[in-house]
Amino acid sequence: MRKPAVSVPPSPQVRLALGVTGHRAGHASFAANETAIAATLRQIFDLVDAATAAAPGAQSVGPFAPTRIHTLLADGTDRMASGMGLERGYELVAPLPFGRRLNKAINSLTEDPTEARLLLAGKDALGVATQQHAAAIRDLADRARVFDLADADAAITALYLAKLDNPQDAGIASRFAAEASRRVALAGRILIEQSDLVIGLWDGVTTAHVGGTGHTIAVALELGSPVIWIDPARPADWRVLLAPEALATVSLEKDPSDRDTVLAALVQAALDPGTDGDKPGFTALTAERWRERSNPLAHGYRRVEALFGGNTWAERFRRLRQSYEHPETVESTTGAAFLAHAAALPGADQDLVRHLGQDVMRRFAWSDGVSAHLSDAYRGGMTFNFVLSSLSIVAGIAYLPFVTVDQKWVFALTELLLLCGVLLITIVGTRRAFHTRWFETRRVAEYFRHAPLMMILGAARPTGRWPHGADASWPEFYARQVLRDVGLPRMTITQQYLRGVLTGPLNDHVRGQRDYHFGKAHRLSTVHHRLDVLSEGLFQLAVGAVTMYLVMRAFEYAGMIPVEPFEKVSKVFTVLGVMFPTFGAGIAGVRYFGDFERFGEISEVTAEKLDGIAKRIDILASAPPGAIGYGDVADLAHATDDVVVAEIESWQAVFGGKQIAVPV
Repeated sequence: MRKPAVSVPPSPQVRLALGVTGHRAGHASFAANETAIAATLRQIFDLVDAATAAAPGAQSVGPFAPTRIHTLLADGTDRMASGMGLERGYELVAPLPFGRRLNKAINSLTEDPTEARLLLAGKDALGVATQQHAAAIRDLADRARVFDLADADAAITALYLAKLDNPQDAGIASRFAAEASRRVALAGRILIEQSDLVIGLWDGVTTAHVGGTGHTIAVALELGSPVIWIDPARPADWRVLLAPEALATVSLEKDPSDRDTVLAALVQAALDPGTDGDKPGFTALTAERWRERSNPLAHGYRRVEALFGGNTWAERFRRLRQSYEHPETVESTTGAAFLAHAAALPGADQDLVRHLGQDVMRRFAWSDGVSAHLSDAYRGGMTFNFVLSSLSIVAGIAYLPFVTVDQKWVFALTELLLLCGVLLITIVGTRRAFHTRWFETRRVAEYFRHAPLMMILGAARPTGRWPHGADASWPEFYARQVLRDVGLPRMTITQQYLRGVLTGPLNDHVRGQRDYHFGKAHRLSTVHHRLDVLSEGLFQLAVGAVTMYLVMRAFEYAGMIPVEPFEKVSKVFTVLGVMFPTFGAGIAGVRYFGDFERFGEISEVTAEKLDGIAKRIDILASAPPGAIGYGDVADLAHATDDVVVAEIESWQAVFGGKQIAVPV
């Protein structure tokens, strides 16, 4: 059956994502300055909207999607910002620290255990004030995309009710506060990961309270996310914080005159797709063409790897032509197992699963195929350059034993053609930027390869922790916007869901990548060793050829062998004396260019890290029912993501300076 045609995936919707955190309505400064705080929030949103409208990126990627605002829907700052955002047409997303009913009960602020139990049962509270709080949370949650962490609800509910039933027991109250704060911190981390910048209403007193506003702001700065800090006592004097060290200076008076400019620059940087020369980065991406199969003429590098890495003749001379994964069918082929497992998880968001296939996996297959083709063109071209340059040197001298000087032109012509081949490969490779394009598309592909694992947990790499390419930043921007467009799933995280992810997709992914890198490390180490042995062997043969010539020359000088036969044989040894070291140098050049040893070491380190994560998965999977928390599983997913990004940065550091060039 003929496969459908492949077109460039459409550019993702580009949007700005804000996170808002702040004190509750009961905070003294909030209550005293609520009107001024609201005015400052409106001012900041106005500046954000103006900067978004003026962002240069809109000219290259089209109209931006509505700004997304993330809050935890608590009373006070969260509700104020949520309402303002909805009025402006923002998309409201709520990562909640508890399941919806428990979250509503806790944030209703009731101290009455009877009312709390009514709210937990999904009923209305008896008191007017309590019901107003609960209704406000419910109404906002109904208008938001809610991602709630209910995996610890049973334990938190028990502590919550015990606290209300025993108001004099400070120990129970303290334990509830600690456990609840830890849940809020988890939700705050999600808010940070999903946002380009965070707006925080904080009195500047302490960052020590886990899950508190100061703590969330400190975590955001540590993760590289800029923070717009509003002091509730002086809301008009808001300022921009860009590093954790800024927390040490919040008590200082500072001229805020440049803050509008700084904020606008942050917004526009978040919406900048990156550039490729004078062209927008997305233009470089959409100019690429996906191919069904690899080009046999570009298999030089992979043939070297097969010849010297294979253990049998069948492996060494196996067919190398690849058929790339078809983007339009990836959901039913290589991506089918993951998608089926994700769809079968208890309470899974089926819309998220659909987006993973259509928006993420298809883009992965497309960028992976493009990158594989460019990799062959770049690395295969340089491998052929080393081979052709060695052949050209030998061709220029090979006439000596066979023809006279008058017939040398045939060999000279052969040498010229081989040298022209080297120049042609170099010129084409340079002008078509195979090296740069390979790097950029490979980064896109690798981000998408591992993204689904993070997304089924609602986890993401924080904006400030994405790698930065030396020449272009659009691959990271493109991948981040695709993933952000999908966003948090509409779902409730439960113990059953977490265990399903842990023992299913996470475990399979980590072990599969670990085994791949262990195998790759062994294969590349073998290639390096065998190339090294061959190169040394050729140089040893060169020494033998030259030594043999000198011995025979001594015999001829001593009259032990005739002059005429020696002159003919000496030309053969002259050619051998040039040919062996030339090919030895060419092999050494391929080994240097390929850097098989260092690539093997990178894969070895990556495999060992993944093996450590696999062991951690085994330990956590052995925990009794109810003992697995969202933070535990999310940390393992983040650790896997960190290993992946580190591996990308390492191999780019190896090949970064190896542009295609004449192998001199």
